[in-house]
Amino acid sequence: MAAIFYFDDQEMNDEADLSAEQSGARTPPRVPLAHGDAGRPQRDPRTPQSRPQEAVGIKTLTVRRDFLAANGGKRAPMPGFVLQMRARGDGDPTIRIGYTVTKKIGNAVVRNRMKRRLRALARELLPESGVHGADHVLIGRNGGIERKFAVLRAELAKALAKVAR
Repeated sequence: MAAIFYFDDQEMNDEADLSAEQSGARTPPRVPLAHGDAGRPQRDPRTPQSRPQEAVGIKTLTVRRDFLAANGGKRAPMPGFVLQMRARGDGDPTIRIGYTVTKKIGNAVVRNRMKRRLRALARELLPESGVHGADHVLIGRNGGIERKFAVLRAELAKALAKVAR
């Protein structure tokens, strides 16, 4: 049931008597502290710390067809991941690397943690052990998130040696 409200304009006119002018001197709405208002902490004047960058001569794969092409190359399955490698044959000595972790592994938090571990491994081992002029793809496996980092490092070194033959 809908209720109907009726307002008479005569009853609502009491606001018209209020002055629109502000009264004289007022205190500011916010009083600064005795030591001054530092507000938000300012940026550290020292040089900014950069995020860990990719190793020199290594680029990241982003295009799907590069991942699919690497799937047709050599494979080295390990308990924590699968390494795929395909030589490009274009004369460019740059090492390219791609990372993928499927939804079967877990939710987004678990998948991102696995990709971070794979990126750290690649940053550490690919510059000296990777195949120059080739595309590498690391596919995270279910057991990879629980494995110790040293074990994953040894497995990646073994996998890189296997695909380099």
